[in-house]
Amino acid sequence: MLLVGGSWWLGSRRSRDPVPTSGGKRRMPLFFRKRKPNDEARKRFEYQMCLAKEAGADDILDISRCELPEIPFGVFSTCKVLQKKVLIVHTNCLTSLVPKSCSLLSLGTIKVLDLHDNQLTALPDALGQLTSLQVLNVEKNQLKCLPHSIGDLAQLQTLNVKDNKLKDLPDTLGELRSLRTLDVSENLIQRLPQMLAHVRTLETLSLDAASMVYPPEAVCSMGTEAIQQFLCKESGLEYYPPSQFLLPVLERDGGETSGDSTDGLICSYVKEETEWQNKFLDYEKRKEQKMLEKLEFERRLEIGQREHAQLLQQSSDQKDEILQTVKEEQFRLDKGLCEHRRYLDGERQRLQEQLKQTEQSISSRIQRLLEDNQKQRKNSEILKSLENERIKMEQLMAITQEETENLRQREIASAMQRMLTESCKNRFIQMTYESQKQSLVKQACSSMAQMDERFQQILAWQQMDQNKAISQILQESEMQKAAFEALQVKKDLMHRHIRNQIKLIETELLQLTQLELKRKALDTEALQEMISEQRRTLSSLLQQLLKEKSQREEELQGILLEMEAKSETTQENYWLIQYQRLLNQKPLSLKLQEEGLEQQLVTLLVELSAEHYLPIFAHHRVSLNMLSHMSPGDLAKMGISETGLQHALIRRAQELLDGAKTLPGLLKAVEGEGLEALEPASAEEFPEAVTPTAPPAQADVQASECVVCLEREAQMIFLNCGHVCCCQSCCQPLRTCPLCRQNIVQCLRIYHSG
Repeated sequence: MLLVGGSWWLGSRRSRDPVPTSGGKRRMPLFFRKRKPNDEARKRFEYQMCLAKEAGADDILDISRCELPEIPFGVFSTCKVLQKKVLIVHTNCLTSLVPKSCSLLSLGTIKVLDLHDNQLTALPDALGQLTSLQVLNVEKNQLKCLPHSIGDLAQLQTLNVKDNKLKDLPDTLGELRSLRTLDVSENLIQRLPQMLAHVRTLETLSLDAASMVYPPEAVCSMGTEAIQQFLCKESGLEYYPPSQFLLPVLERDGGETSGDSTDGLICSYVKEETEWQNKFLDYEKRKEQKMLEKLEFERRLEIGQREHAQLLQQSSDQKDEILQTVKEEQFRLDKGLCEHRRYLDGERQRLQEQLKQTEQSISSRIQRLLEDNQKQRKNSEILKSLENERIKMEQLMAITQEETENLRQREIASAMQRMLTESCKNRFIQMTYESQKQSLVKQACSSMAQMDERFQQILAWQQMDQNKAISQILQESEMQKAAFEALQVKKDLMHRHIRNQIKLIETELLQLTQLELKRKALDTEALQEMISEQRRTLSSLLQQLLKEKSQREEELQGILLEMEAKSETTQENYWLIQYQRLLNQKPLSLKLQEEGLEQQLVTLLVELSAEHYLPIFAHHRVSLNMLSHMSPGDLAKMGISETGLQHALIRRAQELLDGAKTLPGLLKAVEGEGLEALEPASAEEFPEAVTPTAPPAQADVQASECVVCLEREAQMIFLNCGHVCCCQSCCQPLRTCPLCRQNIVQCLRIYHSG
């Protein structure tokens, strides 16, 4: 119940049941698009707006409980056009009173404004434009201050700011000459403005007396009259009771003159109360009429829904028939798909078995390769033999007169020329391989005759260059030195062993990359981690071998510098003699045979990748017959620690002896083999290549194509990941591996034979 125009107004709650518009459709207002309320709140708002615009509607616009984030523009226009006097907007989500493009002047006729239970943090400064406002309720909001323009509300009689966050009140409250009720309880207010003493019509003042500082708590506990008396005394004003100022306010609110008698005031109250009761009865009648219209609408809606259900039933029958047909077709397709899937599963299992076998073979080869590498690390005898070889080479530095007389200058120069030609040719082939490969493919069919003539001319030029190089080699000491250096690197046993190991690891990395690509194509994840671990192990082993290769080349270069420092400046053909001596040097296997080691035993150790144990067998003078009767413990005492190699040596020796007993002629040939049957290599022949200790690479390694251009062959190894997946052209701009996305630390080129 609110006091309006000198009488008490009894507000009524409108019905929440929404009534659809004549077109049966509702258009969502703009403000609902910002924050989507529930359907009940939206329907309530639409219904209240329709109700307010009907002919004969009362002066009340109630849009409470509609979950509004702000007051819509249509509310302002409706209040202005229809001259509404009561606006109820409580229990919403308002954060501001006036939205953009709206003005409070549109609410100039409003006498009652109910904004309680919202989220308002401030009232607009233009609040004083509501000159007709008599009741303002902003209870349960987040207000921190009141605007100074609130003093312009000359007709304001009730102000309720309960349950907010106010800390003080503006002095302009003293200008509210008609204020009768003020509620500032449940706030943070500790002081009242002295200007409040000028409000002589104030009848009720509600506040929290316990938290008040000015006036004191004792004064506030005594009631409104005591507070006003205190404020009047502080302001130097004489206190008068509100009853002396109440009559002019009521006359001004009613708009008509009344006598000083109490009977006239009571008649005015009764008259206005009767008017409000009549309005309420009219509202109830209109509400009942709307309810009847709603029932009629629901009846028509039920009939339409029944017809719609019949149509849905017919549509459902047709859908069932279509679904049955589709189900039969789907069953037929599923049957064919299952057969095809069984076929694909069989093919998949077959491919997986092949991949598994390939993985097992690769794993065994890698295991053997790791064992061989571990043998090389643990074997100190090889280092001792290499040191002895270096000492012997230093002892042979001195060139005797006999070697000078027996120097075969022409033959040595020819051998040096071939060595230099081979070295230069290899470097030239490495640099021009890619370009020649493309040009030869394009020009093979059209320029065969020209190529023959050019080849003959190149041969003639090469012969001339050969003769010229031979004469220059005989004269130039630097070229002789370069030829000796190339032959020294080629004949070095450790360098050759490292090269073979590197070539084998490159082949294994290529196969692992191809296997990984096949697995990705088949979308299999099994054993993928094992392949990655093997690839990482091989990559680290390859880096270690490259480091050992560079260290060995530095050692050979140091030996060459020592030889150059010890050479006599007046000695002629010094490097030719050294080259001839290196050519005439016998291989390690031949030396061991001359010392008494059997050829079959040497062949057996080479086959089992154990040729680095040749010095041990030669030192202990072990024969094939002795080896067949030895135990694994005896071999371990000799320095052969690998258990598998011990059993393999004993087993193979027994097999060879059993075969020799079966064929006596073979045994006789083995026993009769002597040192005279072995002739040293001639000066013009290069020594035989030492068989690598690692297991031989497969000859049928398939070429892998570049994963970037998909045209050329993969030729580059990426470190540290170990993938072989790119050609030389595509790897130039790459910084990460295309397969595993790891950073590329180093790139190595693979040169395939043939």
